[in-house]
Amino acid sequence: MTGSCAHRPGADPVSRRNLLMVLASGAVLVACSENLATGRSQFAVVPDEALVQMADQAWSDVKGQSARSPDAAQQARLERVGRKIVAASGRSDLDWEFVVFDGPQINAFVLPNGKVGAYAGLMDFVQDDDELAGVLGHEVGHILARHSAERVSQELAVQVGVGVVTAVLSNGEYGQYAGEIAGALGMGALYGVILPYSRQHELEADSVGVGLAQQAGMDPAGAVRFFERMAAEGAGKTQPPEVLSTHPADGPRLAALREAVAALGRV
Repeated sequence: MTGSCAHRPGADPVSRRNLLMVLASGAVLVACSENLATGRSQFAVVPDEALVQMADQAWSDVKGQSARSPDAAQQARLERVGRKIVAASGRSDLDWEFVVFDGPQINAFVLPNGKVGAYAGLMDFVQDDDELAGVLGHEVGHILARHSAERVSQELAVQVGVGVVTAVLSNGEYGQYAGEIAGALGMGALYGVILPYSRQHELEADSVGVGLAQQAGMDPAGAVRFFERMAAEGAGKTQPPEVLSTHPADGPRLAALREAVAALGRV
């Protein structure tokens, strides 16, 4: 993991609104560094401590609103495979927790504080531990790649940029159109920056995840089998155009995933 971007020592922890105020005031020193998990430069001005604090509250909310699955075997399986992936990741500094929530969704999620949730529908859908390792490797991959920090930083930067442009326009000859222009800029940032980065994040998490699965002693091709069956489940259903989606289309995603597994020498 690369170090996080510098931030003001002793800054109060943080709601998204406070983060926005800090960023706008220039108190955060913008530092882009290369992320070792992805190999690319990353803009992430939000400190990890702030994300963990927000994630703690989010996790508490999820557990308060979603019932835990009564299936003890599923809970044990998620914990067992998840711990293998965590050991491979090297992120023993986080207080990891794995919970199966009751629900038919074929889905899992991770928070930047190391909390991982999976739904009973996913646990029923995976055919073996290798497939589950592919899913959990993807989720832990988001943490290694610091995608949460990058995504929140992008959203805050867009808010600050649009606010500055609005203020400037309000004092000029286009003042009466300031709101409309700022809104258009915001939409441009969403579709031109934030959503493409979100799609890139998913591909990066796939790539990092298969590497973690292999390091954990699992078959990384399990991820390919899982997503092939997921794609088959969605075949024939109406999907939004990729440009309007937070996730890459199934075809390109599977191609990239197969390439990532092939690069590990485990086709």
